[in-house]
Amino acid sequence: MSLIGGLQSVLEEAVELKIFPAAQAVVLHRGVQVFGGVAGAATGETRFDLASLTKAICTAPLFLRLWTDGKLGPETQVARFFPGSPVGEAGATVADLLYHRSGLPPFVPFFAQVLTSTPELLDPACPPSVRAQAREALVQAAASTPLAAPCRTRAAYSDVGFILLGEILSRAAGVPLEVLFQRHVAEPLGLGTRFHRLSEQPLDGTVAPTGATRPREPAPGQEGLWGELPRRASAPGEVDDDNAWVMDGVSGHAGLFGTAVDVARFGQAVLEGCAGSPTLAPGPLWHRALATDPLVPGSTRSMGFDSPSLEHSSAGHFIGNTPPGAVGHLGFTGTSLWVDLRRALVVALVTNRVAHGRQETRIREFRPVFHDLVIEALGLERLDEPKQGNHG
Repeated sequence: MSLIGGLQSVLEEAVELKIFPAAQAVVLHRGVQVFGGVAGAATGETRFDLASLTKAICTAPLFLRLWTDGKLGPETQVARFFPGSPVGEAGATVADLLYHRSGLPPFVPFFAQVLTSTPELLDPACPPSVRAQAREALVQAAASTPLAAPCRTRAAYSDVGFILLGEILSRAAGVPLEVLFQRHVAEPLGLGTRFHRLSEQPLDGTVAPTGATRPREPAPGQEGLWGELPRRASAPGEVDDDNAWVMDGVSGHAGLFGTAVDVARFGQAVLEGCAGSPTLAPGPLWHRALATDPLVPGSTRSMGFDSPSLEHSSAGHFIGNTPPGAVGHLGFTGTSLWVDLRRALVVALVTNRVAHGRQETRIREFRPVFHDLVIEALGLERLDEPKQGNHG
C-alpha cells in the first residue's frame, strides 16, 4: 500500500474506533510534503487547539528571538520580572523554566479560585476589563506558587513555569504575547496559527471542538483537586485549557490554534534554523537551545522542547534513534510534533481526542504506531538503505 493510502487508513480507523473524532496529519521529508491527510469531522482548513504545542511553537522561538535581540537570555533571573516570588527567590533563571527544572509543580488549578471570585467570566458578555483583571490574578497566583522541589535538582514538566515564561517574554518585549508571536513567528513563517483572545474577537466556528462545558472535567489524576464550580456550556473555538481560558486565551503554556500544515511548517523551520537559516533565530542559538539539559542527569528536555525517551516514546521506535536525535512536543488535546534532525523528517499530528472525554487516552498507544508507520513507509528504518519510489 502507498504511503498516503496506509497512513490515511490508519487515521480513518482511529476515528472509527473513537480514539478521536477528527484529525489532520502532515509529513515532510527533506522539505517536501510526502503525506497530508484529514480524517473524521474536519477539513484541511479546520484549526485544532494545539494545547502544549504552544510551548514549542510560540514560547521557545520567542525566547530565541528576544535572546538574539539582547532583551534577555538563558541566565536572566526570574526575579527580575517577578520579584519576591518563590521561584525568583530560589534563584531560578529563564533557562530553568525552559528546561522544566525550576522546581515548580506540573499543574495548579488556578482557574478554580479565579472563577470562584469572578463567576462573571462564564458570561459570554463579560467585559474585557474583568477578563484582564482575572488574567492578572491568575498570573500573580502562578508567581506565588511554592516550589515542589529545589531548583535544578530534577526535570519535572511544569505548566506553571511556562505561564510565567510567557509573561516574562511579554514584559521583556513590552507587547502582548500574541503580538510577539504574530510578529516574530507566524508572519515570517506564513502560519495561520494564532491565539483566540476571548475579549477581543468573535470565536471561530472552524475550530475542532474539544469539550462541552466550562470549566472542563478533571483530567486523569486531577480528580479532587478543586471543588464544585459553576458551569456553563462551552462556546465553539474556546481554548480547552481552563487556566489558559481564565488568561483570556493567551498564555505561554497553551492557547494556540492551528492546522497540521502550520505545525509541520514550524517543524521545517526548526530544521532550517539548525542548518543556518536566520528566519527565527541564528543557527548557533538553535543548536544550543535544542541540546538536552546539561545540568539534570537523565532529563529529556531541551529549551522548550522534549526529545524521545528511551522507552515507550510517543515518537515510536525510530524517530530520534540516531544522533543528533529528534525534538518535539505533545499537546494534551491530542496533538504532537516530532522533528527528526538526522532524517530531516517532520511529522505533525493534530487531533481533538478530548472531545470524546478527557478519560479517552488511547492516543498514547496511537502516536507511536503512527510514527513507526511513517518511518516504515518511507523506508527510513535504516538510514543507509532508503527505499525508492514509495512516496505516493
